[in-house]
Amino acid sequence: MVPRSAAGRGNERDEVSVQYFEDLAVGQKFGTPTVSVDAAAIVGFAREFDPQPFHLDEAAAARSHFGALCASGWHTAAMFMRHFVEAERREADALAARGEAVAKDGPSPGIRDLRWVKPVYVGDTISFAREVKELRETPQRPGWGLMIALNTGTNQNGELVISFLGAKFAERRKG
Repeated sequence: MVPRSAAGRGNERDEVSVQYFEDLAVGQKFGTPTVSVDAAAIVGFAREFDPQPFHLDEAAAARSHFGALCASGWHTAAMFMRHFVEAERREADALAARGEAVAKDGPSPGIRDLRWVKPVYVGDTISFAREVKELRETPQRPGWGLMIALNTGTNQNGELVISFLGAKFAERRKG
């Protein structure tokens, strides 16, 4: 898996939700740089976490319903998480370097409606995105609000490969 810069790639942005709850808006979109998926990464993840033949062996994968070596859906979800966490860290570092306040990263109470829509094959380049769908007040958690977002991964052909709704607490501004 090889991260690529999003510079000059249209709507792709290395901008994520390291924002205070009050700064978020329904419909707001965030993205990460693209990632290219290689055979070594697919097999390495599968050996440790999802040892099915079509994730481990090119010949077995060719005989499977997938027709070629492809990433585990869990691998695709893990790539999403890694690239959003790394992008959030870069954004937080940039804000701090400019002397701007950085919201604390809140926990996630979970995800729902996880869909592995299309396989991710060797050589695919995936763009990950998040769109804020709902913002909720959380009286039971003073200092925090809840963001519900549609999280997606799209391949180089514009085809959706993964989608899920995720929830994440966002720090509220003090005062």
